[in-house]
Amino acid sequence: MGIFLAVNKLADETIGTFVISLQSVPSVVWLPLALLWFKLGEASIIFVVVLGGLWNMIISTTTGIKNVDPILIRCGKNLGYKKMGLFAKVVLPACVPHMITGMRLSWAFCWRALMAAEILGTGRGLGQILMWGRDMGNMSTVLSIMVIIAATGLLTDNLIFKRIELKVMKRWGLAGS
Repeated sequence: MGIFLAVNKLADETIGTFVISLQSVPSVVWLPLALLWFKLGEASIIFVVVLGGLWNMIISTTTGIKNVDPILIRCGKNLGYKKMGLFAKVVLPACVPHMITGMRLSWAFCWRALMAAEILGTGRGLGQILMWGRDMGNMSTVLSIMVIIAATGLLTDNLIFKRIELKVMKRWGLAGS
């Protein structure tokens, strides 16, 4: 979708505006619709989580493609690349740093959406344990779960996304060795 919006001006001006407006809607707001469509269960939580990160990823991809350095595009054309070859060999690789940033942000949005969906909906994860701790007045459980949620987010970002980002930045010569 991000690629489509980046290469099609009319779609970007119409659908792109719609995507931006949907990105500003908190993902937990989709939970009542998800419960109507998918009933109480994991499918509704998955729906909310996917929507939590989808819009941001589309916007990051679109922005990355639109912000490819024009010099790179001219160089690709001088090397004989045309349309699809130019896109595959020049534009797409050049927008990868934006896409990785989008993945990092989308992960964070999805993680928050998962916790919110579990708290408000159903599930047997950290959100439900957090609510159980609250209902029982067990603040040590609540604080422990909050620490686990934060640590999981931090570890995932550092062990997966930050490593990928650093590897790409080194490959592009944008980070020190």
